Amino acid sequence: MRKFALILAIIGALNWGGIGIFGIDLLGSIFGGTYQLISRVIYSIVGLAGIYLIPSLMSDDRK
Repeated sequence: MRKFALILAIIGALNWGGIGIFGIDLLGSIFGGTYQLISRVIYSIVGLAGIYLIPSLMSDDRK
């Protein structure tokens, strides 16, 4: 589960980097726009993955 959450967080980070550097929202473009339901679901899942990973910042356990 942790690796999956990390992959989603990386995808989200790359998407934000694309928005910041190139002005391109890749996930929004692929799934029909930022305000489409599927895009919002994907953004929500990526956000939840980031929240899930927060405790790992405090942990010394490196699995």
